Amino acid sequence: MVDQSRLWDAHAAAEYDTPGEGMFAPDVLGPTVQLLAGLADGGRALELAIGTGRVAIPLREAGVELTGIELSEAMIARLREKAADTEIPVVTGDMTTASAGEGFSLVYLVFNTISNLLTQEQQIECFRNAARHLAPGGCFVIELGVPDLRSLTPGTGGTLEVSEPGYLLVDTYDTLNQILVSHHVHFDPAVDGSREASIDRTPQRYIWPSELDLMAQLAGFTLESRWADWDRSEFTTDSRSSLSVYRLPTLDR
Repeated sequence: MVDQSRLWDAHAAAEYDTPGEGMFAPDVLGPTVQLLAGLADGGRALELAIGTGRVAIPLREAGVELTGIELSEAMIARLREKAADTEIPVVTGDMTTASAGEGFSLVYLVFNTISNLLTQEQQIECFRNAARHLAPGGCFVIELGVPDLRSLTPGTGGTLEVSEPGYLLVDTYDTLNQILVSHHVHFDPAVDGSREASIDRTPQRYIWPSELDLMAQLAGFTLESRWADWDRSEFTTDSRSSLSVYRLPTLDR
């Protein structure tokens, strides 16, 4: 079993933020914050695997009171450089078991992070832990990629996802166990024939939307909405990501 706290170490925390670009671009964070703030509906929010605060900080600035749970102390330390614990309190622990209290209106988990849990049992426990934190009628939001298995040709076990000067992203698949490993290869593009390169590997257990829905049912949730992205674009068979909103029943049901 992969030690996620070691995977997301000080090096990963230092390299994680890309202010204004990629995941941190305004056109990514803007719709994310707008949708989450609307779902919180004036109540408190909890981010599982809060990381360095990519989403939490702008959401807090939008007026949402929130707390986080995070396993990696290095990621928390990076968050603390940007926001004090009086602004965004964080519980150090595993998102399948750690408790940050009860009565939240919203729990959310972004950017494929549930896939960092490498067994189905752990992923189900993540849903159950989200449910324990929520007030009746509260919702759980999960952002998750859809594996592109259609691009795998017979006899191959991987796909080239990104090819840029100095960087390659190669995904390999163990389809029997639903494990995807992303291989991040960094090299000097100015050096021909160099043997020097650094490779970071991040394993994930991918989940089909239908399996995600079953996990939600086991924890007492009902699927309320599913979109392809934070802009609420339609989810189709060609979508490479999904955004699912699950809700607990209210007390009067």
